Parts: sequence; C-alpha cells; structure tokens
Amino acid sequence: MAARIDHAVTSGTFSLDGQTFDVDNNVWVVGDDAECLVIDAPHDVDAILKVVAGRRVTAILATHAHDDHVRVAPQLSRATGAPVLLHPADRVLWDMVHPDEAPGGQLHHGDKIEVGGTALTVLHTPGHSPGACCLHAPALDVVFTGDTLFAGGPGATGRSYSDFDTIIGSIRDRLLTLPPQTVVHTGHGDSTTIGAEAPQLPQWLARGH
Repeated sequence: MAARIDHAVTSGTFSLDGQTFDVDNNVWVVGDDAECLVIDAPHDVDAILKVVAGRRVTAILATHAHDDHVRVAPQLSRATGAPVLLHPADRVLWDMVHPDEAPGGQLHHGDKIEVGGTALTVLHTPGHSPGACCLHAPALDVVFTGDTLFAGGPGATGRSYSDFDTIIGSIRDRLLTLPPQTVVHTGHGDSTTIGAEAPQLPQWLARGH
C-alpha cells in the first residue's frame, strides 16, 4: 500500500536581510501507519507531532534553510530521534538560524528516500536558495516544492542567496518536465499541478522576479 500524505499549517515569522514578515507554512508528512517523514519544520513542534501521531519518524527533510522552514528542526529531531537532512549548499543559511547545531545529514540531487513503501526522489532546484530541493514521489503523483514553485509562479528571488534566472532554470528543467497531472504541494499556500503551471512560464519570464 502506498504511503499517505498528511498536512498541517503553522504560523510564525520569516526573517532575512534585516526584515521580518508574518508567514503561514505548510508542513507535509508522508508515510503509513507505522512510519513517516516530515518535510520542513517551521514554527511549532507540537503541531507537527500531532500530525505524526506517534509514528516513527525516519527523517526530517528541509526543502531549504530559510528560518521559517527549519526553525524547530533541531527540536523536532530531538523529539523524534530523526535526522534533519539538508542540501549542503544551504548550510550558509542554516548557520544563520542554528549556528551551534549542524544538520544530521545531507540531501543530494537524485537521492531516493523511502518511507512507507514509497520512494521520494530529491531534485536539487536552486534559485530561491542555493540548496533548495524538491521531493518527487512518482507513486503518489506528487512533488513537494518548498518555496521553489507555487500556484502562480516561482518563489521569491529578491533576497540574499537567491537568483531569478537560476530558479527559472530549475523549474523549467526539473519540475515542468514532470507529468502534468503531478500535484504540487508547496511550502506556503494552496497546492496546484504541473499541468496548471507549465503554460505560465512565458508570463513568469516577462514578469521577472
């Protein structure tokens, strides 16, 4: 039986470049009745543990290391015994949030992470941040995109360690090539599909970051 996807929304702040914003973050939990993994650990450990519901957590996957995606990751790791996995290119951002505590492991493009009989493939999609990653679960027709792709366009690239041309390349080459029925579960806001977003690429290019 394929894994299922559970979801929570937690609220807090995002801070970078001397500015702070209120944000609502999606937390995605993938697994079966016995085990699961957590995608991003934003603001509230108790809210995440409620979704985990007593299952064994095999890993905490960080789509990127902005503070609103990893703020409680070490705390969640201590609570569950699961390692936090992050692409090494985002270590500079992680260290801004957790200077005294390293992630528990790394994510690399092409890695496959299995949970509940379902494999998630790591797609390195830099642009929003250097080490931003998406997680594609073909058996579930789902990709978890963090802040790389949203309903309506790419993630923001106006801040430090981000680049518009890079994120466009990542989306074009590694996300829009997925099957059109693939559901896009994002780091903030509503889900969408690859088929709904792909035709908008020319508009994104015209709009810029």
